[in-house]
Amino acid sequence: MEFVSGYRDEFLDFAALLFGWFRKFVTEKGTMGTNLEGRWRQLEAQIRRLPQDPALWVLHVLPNRSVGISLGQGAEPGPGPGLGASRLLGDEPPLHLRDLSPYVTFVSLEDGEEGEEEEDEEENGKESSGTEKAEPQEGGEPAPPSRELLQEAKPPAESEVTQQEASCDDGCREDRAEDERAPEKRRKGRRSEATPLHLSCLLLVTDEHGTILGIDLLMDGTQGSVGQNPGTENLAPRAYALLCHSMACPMGSGDPRKPRQLTVGDAHLHRDLESLIPRLGVKLAKTPMRTWGPRPGFTFASLRARTCHVCHKHSFEVKLTPCPQCSAVLYCGEACLQADWRRCPDDVSHRFWCPRLAAFMERAGELASLPFTYTAEVTSETFNKEAFLASRGLTRGYWTQLSMLIPGPGAPRNPWGGTPSLSRLLNGDPYQLLQGDGPALMPPVPLDPPRSLFGSWQDYYMWRGLSLDSPMAVLLTYPLTVYYVITHLVPQSFPELNIQNKQSLKIHVVEAGKEFDLVMVFWELLVLLPHVALELQFVGDSLPPESDQQHFTMQRDGPEVSLRPGSGVSARLSSGTKEKGGRRDLQIRVSTRPYHLLQGPKPDLVIGFNSGFGLKDTWLSCLPRLQSLRVPAFFTESSEYGCVMDDQIMAVATGGGTSSPQPNPFRSPFRLRAADNCMPWYCNAFIFHLVYKPAQGGSVRSAPGPAPRPPTPAAPPVPVRRRRGEKKASRGPRRRR
Repeated sequence: MEFVSGYRDEFLDFAALLFGWFRKFVTEKGTMGTNLEGRWRQLEAQIRRLPQDPALWVLHVLPNRSVGISLGQGAEPGPGPGLGASRLLGDEPPLHLRDLSPYVTFVSLEDGEEGEEEEDEEENGKESSGTEKAEPQEGGEPAPPSRELLQEAKPPAESEVTQQEASCDDGCREDRAEDERAPEKRRKGRRSEATPLHLSCLLLVTDEHGTILGIDLLMDGTQGSVGQNPGTENLAPRAYALLCHSMACPMGSGDPRKPRQLTVGDAHLHRDLESLIPRLGVKLAKTPMRTWGPRPGFTFASLRARTCHVCHKHSFEVKLTPCPQCSAVLYCGEACLQADWRRCPDDVSHRFWCPRLAAFMERAGELASLPFTYTAEVTSETFNKEAFLASRGLTRGYWTQLSMLIPGPGAPRNPWGGTPSLSRLLNGDPYQLLQGDGPALMPPVPLDPPRSLFGSWQDYYMWRGLSLDSPMAVLLTYPLTVYYVITHLVPQSFPELNIQNKQSLKIHVVEAGKEFDLVMVFWELLVLLPHVALELQFVGDSLPPESDQQHFTMQRDGPEVSLRPGSGVSARLSSGTKEKGGRRDLQIRVSTRPYHLLQGPKPDLVIGFNSGFGLKDTWLSCLPRLQSLRVPAFFTESSEYGCVMDDQIMAVATGGGTSSPQPNPFRSPFRLRAADNCMPWYCNAFIFHLVYKPAQGGSVRSAPGPAPRPPTPAAPPVPVRRRRGEKKASRGPRRRR
């Protein structure tokens, strides 16, 4: 697939942004060594002329003593191979954190044992002496691109420190630097024996709102003795260089600018910068920052790495503009646009996709039409998800699955990709993981079951007693999508199944991922369909291996909890009310194997969330298996583009196709910001079902075919200033045809 927006872990886009900016920072800093004094004077004069940012800027100093970086066999030494920019930004970038495991892992420097990435990042945050939820994330994020960063950053960093310290005429510093070279050589010799690398300190520049503006990584003590506070005077040259580059080329967003005021998170470094910062026309705070964040609501914004679709350069390196015809794809200039326009084969070129992408862009207003009070904020292209969640106290439980906010020390662990905790499943409250830090978000279950079928968020919210200001739709999109398929789409497309009159349903959730990490949200199906016994079987090789063959039961009423060895877990979770009539339960089963290898009874229904057929090879085996089963199979996608790609993959794999996608009324309201395009992406945005190839001698229900393809433009779009001259030349041949 050309676009991976909506499928890729946000962490990887964020790491790519940090990595790309740091590479540019190191490269430009290294070129200043030839004429250091004159170049710095020129840069300082340039910064003094910059407009002033009214926001306060913060320079954070984050030491690390406990977490190291271990390079795997996939990360070879040298500037060519290894974990380079192409690994995060290339034509086939990784989609998940686990894809980086052959190249880099985090290890504990205290006990030498490898741990989970989340645990190591959490330990790093503890050593950084902060309690803000975002801090451990920042301390750990730059680690994946460590190999190249280390090799590129050390020479210019050491040369700059040496040159600037020489001007201070401090002989003791030269002696100290000489003493440090011997252990550094010994460390380099040990690296061949898989000794973990040490990210000893992180310098981070942000504004008061949390926008990251610059970053510097100090490996293996190159900064002197940052782990020991008395040695932080050696940080001053590097910190000053970082501040200058952050003002001239801010990583986060906006044009070059200087802050109205700067505060520093280290007392020694604050003192050393007092004579340097005024050169830039910036006011330094009288005292250093004594706490992690200058404001209680401080969070790091989840900045997407805006990049050119062709060369993958970031927005802080080049000016990105969308295609003038479709306004969907971002390019850094006409050269990349022309290269993408003429790609071969033709069906992967932008010339082929441009009119189709333009049609997809026209659906942006329809997808953003939601009844919530916060709709305008969360459907904006500049939506700051972390700030939205933090302002509402949604920083624990399942809400951590939606953002990059990591709980600080003493808070529950972020369950990234983890198995649902058994203790949490058995505590008697099915909605605990859905709550925030404030009052309960989910009201009590209504006494009477629904009297009519719900076809919109507004109808469901009204019956459930939820305010339209509640963000619960972001989590409930999964069970409500299943409900919508059962009650609306299956009766429309497969009326012969009479699914609404069935008392039990067996549903396979194929290629399951994030929805299994949110498994307790499916409890809501018992509220919406109280008289149907449901069995959900989550299938996919991306599920945690330890959850294989796991089985537990959720029942409507009764406070008791029972364990049945050999048959899984039975949890009786109380809904808080006693209801009339017979009660059913919800069976949850897990299989961590590809779907085509699954053995067992035929399901009544198959569902897949945000499927992305073109992103995983197992779909080429899964789809033929579904073709042989010929059961109703419904899938969601995060964009209309994904639906078109899925139709093509289905045709290749089975000779069948897909139905025309339709907007899902129970899609997530949070817009997913893309890296290299401006298309509207939402979790579970569209729904379609598979149209199987007719069996020999039989017939199959035909589904509406895809919309007719719009005409393909004959020439690539050109800038507006030249379009008028080209328009007449391009219209003539079209009239002749």
